Amino acid sequence: MLDRVHQQWGGQRDLWVFGYASLIWRPEFNAVEHRPALVRGWHRAFQMRSRVNRGTPEQPGLVYALVSGGMCRGMVFRIARPHAAEELQRLWVREMPNGVYDPRWLRCQTAAGQIDALGFTLNRRSPNFTGRLDDTEMLHILRHASGRYGSTLDYLVQTVEALRGHRMGDRESERLLALAKQQGLA
Repeated sequence: MLDRVHQQWGGQRDLWVFGYASLIWRPEFNAVEHRPALVRGWHRAFQMRSRVNRGTPEQPGLVYALVSGGMCRGMVFRIARPHAAEELQRLWVREMPNGVYDPRWLRCQTAAGQIDALGFTLNRRSPNFTGRLDDTEMLHILRHASGRYGSTLDYLVQTVEALRGHRMGDRESERLLALAKQQGLA
């Protein structure tokens, strides 16, 4: 898949990447520019199982995914062409260690015009896609799931705070954080 992304990008121009959750608050790659963007046809969903980063095989956690339908406010990051191949490799190690995502080029609307950016989407047929969980199951995960990078709850809190800071929050994320607070978790 990485070879296909390299071929589609071509390496002759700067590389743009679309972030919709933790890439906004912890990109782990060097971008020379970032700006708010809107993607249509995809939405941010707290519906992807995490068995390493935010959970374990015994107690899977959750992370955000970009799932088909709706729209998503996020951030596009520009990586300068001379460093883009190296930074793409770093990004790939982070986002694609298990090949869960479907990398694709997304049309992103920004105040400065349209940009095609690499985004990491999740197919609804993926075994890692949970669909909407009921609040009881969600609270169980928020109470107990933790992995290599910390807890699912911390991930939710950090993402919601980053989205608020950039004025790109969504109702479901706010609802989930309010639910966690009502239960004394956050």
